[in-house]
Formats: sequence, C-alpha cells, structure tokens
Amino acid sequence: MSLFTDYYELTMCAAYYDNQNFEPATFDLFIRRLPQNRNYFLFAGLEEVLNYLQNIKFTDEQLGYLEKQGFKADFLEHMRNFRFTGEVWAVPEGTVAFPNEPLLRITAPIIEAQLVETFLLNSINLQTMIATKASRVVEAAQGRSVIEFGLRREPGVDAGMKVARSSYIAGCRGTSNVLAGMVYGIPVFGTMAHSFIMSYPREIDAFRAFLKTFPNKTTLLIDTYDDIAGAEKAAMVAKELAAKGICLGGVRLDSGDLTESSRKIREILDNQGLQYVKVFASGDLDEYKITELLEKAAPIDSFGVGTKMGTSADRPYLDVIYKLCETQNTDKSFSPIMKLSKDKNTLPGRKQVYRFRNNDGTFKKDVITLADESSEGEAMLIKVMDKGKLMSSLPSLEEIRGFATKNIAQLPQKYKTVIDAPLYPVELSEKLQKLVEVLKQQIAEKEHL
Repeated sequence: MSLFTDYYELTMCAAYYDNQNFEPATFDLFIRRLPQNRNYFLFAGLEEVLNYLQNIKFTDEQLGYLEKQGFKADFLEHMRNFRFTGEVWAVPEGTVAFPNEPLLRITAPIIEAQLVETFLLNSINLQTMIATKASRVVEAAQGRSVIEFGLRREPGVDAGMKVARSSYIAGCRGTSNVLAGMVYGIPVFGTMAHSFIMSYPREIDAFRAFLKTFPNKTTLLIDTYDDIAGAEKAAMVAKELAAKGICLGGVRLDSGDLTESSRKIREILDNQGLQYVKVFASGDLDEYKITELLEKAAPIDSFGVGTKMGTSADRPYLDVIYKLCETQNTDKSFSPIMKLSKDKNTLPGRKQVYRFRNNDGTFKKDVITLADESSEGEAMLIKVMDKGKLMSSLPSLEEIRGFATKNIAQLPQKYKTVIDAPLYPVELSEKLQKLVEVLKQQIAEKEHL
C-alpha cells in the first residue's frame, strides 16, 4: 500500500531527503467543519490506519516504478528500508467527535509523517463519513432494527467492506454483504428480489417455494404486483406455516406510500392473528424518510437502508484535514506551526482534547488545549503507537460497536436531531488562544504580511 498515495507526497519526501531534513514533525488529522444537518462525527477507521502504519514498506517492483518516474537513486535506496517509526495519539474508534478536534496526532521523522497523509485521509474520510451517516439513521429508527443494504450501489469492493463495518459500529443490526459477514463477524440478512417472485407463475407459488427452502423466519417481499394482494397471500402462507408450528418472520415493502401501505398490511396480518409477523420496509430510505414515517406512526418494525446510507448521499465526503502543527529545531526543541489561509487556518502545537460532562454523565462541552496543559476533563487522545509499534492489542469490532453505542447515548438528545440541532460547544483553552495570536503576529512580521 506504500504507493497508495498522492504523487506530491513522494516528491515532498524526495525534497526532504535531498535537503537532509530528517527531523521529527507533528501532524494533526481533524475534520474542519460540520456538513449541513450533521451535528457530530462518529470516528471510524483507526484500526485500518494502525495496521497500515505497522506494515508500510516498499518492494523492489514499487521502487523500480518510482525510478521510471524520475526519482533519484539515493532517495530510492533510502526508501528501500522505509518503516514507520513514529508515535500516534488517537481518540478511540467509535468516539463522538466535533470539528477541529484532533482525531489523530502523529509525531515522526518528517518523511514518514508526510508520506502517510493520503492513506490516512482516505481511510478516515470514508469510514467516519459512513459511521456518522449510519448513526443518524439508527437514531432516527428509535430502537427499530436497521440493516445495511447498500452493497450494490457502493463504489467498489473496498468501500463495500468499509461501509458494512462502519455501519455496524454505528449501530446497524447487520448487513446484506456476505463477505463482510464472514470477515468481520457481522450478522447477515436478506430476503428475496422481485425477480424471484416474477420467475414463478403466481406470486403465492414463489412464496411457497422460498418457504420450502427457508421455512424459519423468512421475510416475504410482497409488493411485486400489488402490496395489499401480496400481504393477503403472505397471510395465507403464514397460516400454512403456523399449522406446522413455524412462524413467518415478516413481510417486506419496497415501494409506494410506506405509511399507508404499512397500516393496511398491519391490519391484514393482525386480523388473521399474525401479530408476530413483522413489517420490514426498504426503498430509498434515510434518516429523513425514517423520521417522517415514524412521525406519522407508520407501523414498521425494521428498516433496510441502502444507497442513501451506503454512499452518504446527502454529503458524500467530509473535510478531513492532515496538517503540520509542529517542527523540531536543530537544538531538539519544538516550534509550533500554523496555517493562516483564509477560512483554512489551523491550530498550532501538539494538542489534547478534554471532554467535560453534566451531572448525569452526558457530554457538556469539549476544550482543545495544548498537550502539556492539565485539565479536570477527560483526556480524549490516547497514545496508541510508539516507535512504530502498537501500545496494546486492538479492540474487537464488538468492543468498538459497544463503545460507540455508549458514546452516542451520552451525547444529549438535542444534538442528535436530524435537522436544526444546536452546535455542541467546543472551546479553545486560554493558553492555546494566546499561542494562536502570538504566532499570527510572528508570521505576519516574518512574511511581511
């Protein structure tokens, strides 16, 4: 994966080498701003980042390719022995986070810290974006099950796997992605397609054929021709199953007015004594549509959410940033660095984030400080890697999921509304604010601004 990077990362590394710049530097990875209608981020992707940092190296084939691109032989020889030897501080995967808070802080020889930028941004962007979107969908469902159904619309195998994992971290009950089920141990779910129904002479024949193979807890797709007629046939075969001591799991709606259809279908099932048969809905769902359905009291028990969650359709990227915040001087002291670009300024120095809580344990506010400051709050960044080695074993996916569930539960409800939520308070410490002002003045004088 060493060449999974932007070309300019390598050209900068070559220039660092050519000018004998091997001193350590510190970079922050953070998200600059909240997208519209987002109120928080759910951090995901740390496990992949740490595995990458442990294993990155260059092969002879890769070095040969770089030689053809014009890189000098002495630089390529240096990269032959490349390993990541730095330290990493990070918030745990599954943490609720907010704009401008460092999610990762890397200190390493500058060639190492620079080279890994693209991979880190790519990995954290996708997984945090999806985890955040999925957590909003799960919250909107108000305790009803959400299944991730987006594989066929997600951009490629890599994204499909990451979407399944990130959605599960965020609280989805499972996925339709069988490979993700095998690799990550995520529960897998599926019903049937309209093509299966259409391949039989009659809809009820298709129902009976499928139930012959999967009699236990099957969910029947009932809207291929007409949802109400399909529900009546589903009730018939459910009664046939019940006579054998087997319960039909549910019926699935994938189109039309889901509120009106679900009410009529619930009535049909209840009138037949089939209160145990669940109503499952899918079809262009997201947190906005689910909120609308439940506000109208649609009797839907669970949701299959695909494209709009799996691609984060309303905001398919985050402003994930990786910026230099500190360099080492020749005397081994460190100098804080900041960027002054309009609307893209950064915070200088090594930093820590402290979280403060209300009396009931819910989040009250966060304060970004310099790393050497003390605070009564809970320190969010934890040292996870030293000298290129993990400090401890990585948590399991179930542990990450549990941590995320607890984190989201501790975020006050007013910050989790689908639209028009207030901003969660994130403050800068007085010491950090003063450093920002001093550096602005120093840069302005030095650069004649």
